[in-house]
Amino acid sequence: MLPAHTSPKPDIGPQPSRSLLRSARSAIADFGMIRPGDRILLGLSGGKDSLTLLHVLLELRHKAPFRFELGAATVDPCIEGFDPSFLKDYMSVLGVPYFYQRQDIVGRALKTMRGDSFCAYCSRMRRGILYATARNREYNVLALAHHLDDLAESFLMSAFYGGSLRTMKAHYVNDAGDLRIIRPFVYVRERQTRDFAARAGLPAIMDNCPACFSMPNQRVHMKNLLMEQEKTHKKLFSNLLTAIRPLMSEKLPKF
Repeated sequence: MLPAHTSPKPDIGPQPSRSLLRSARSAIADFGMIRPGDRILLGLSGGKDSLTLLHVLLELRHKAPFRFELGAATVDPCIEGFDPSFLKDYMSVLGVPYFYQRQDIVGRALKTMRGDSFCAYCSRMRRGILYATARNREYNVLALAHHLDDLAESFLMSAFYGGSLRTMKAHYVNDAGDLRIIRPFVYVRERQTRDFAARAGLPAIMDNCPACFSMPNQRVHMKNLLMEQEKTHKKLFSNLLTAIRPLMSEKLPKF
């Protein structure tokens, strides 16, 4: 856990709910996500999930018993109707180091994408740009805002379409071995980030970028399937978390 200290609280924007903070703290503690001296770069899309994680990490940084640093980076993929540039002013007010990268991922996809969903292609490209930004700015940890709903969807997609039992890792090291990737929201439900964003009046952009509606996306089908099942099985996500927890861990080097 990350207990509180008594230093004066800076103006870090709206206060996340206790349940949201408790879920994030538990995941961070269970998977050893944040270490003293870490320099954490948050992948900030401008959606409700990443903006909520921004405020949760700001709150936890204030209350942590040790020092860690926080910055954020946005990759603008140049998709018509998807404009995260408002984040420049928002981040300036919060005083968080911020890096904005505009990359024509759509144009590149049209030239090079073969037999893959656009969302998967875009995700890989954006992840590579975030890795490069973290390295160039000397951050050793990349924080991503995937939540329990995302992990459950990934688990079903892997089983249905890949014939394997896999999901997103809560905390792992990238292939190059120089960055740790953390997902502090692996115990958080999507409805919690939606509720906080609405209550706090966060300037979040729409849930999905416009390309998701016009290009193949198996994840949408899984989301709808889970939504229908949860109507009659209230413990669905609790049971899924129990099932996928062994798949979320990875043995980590001490760096």
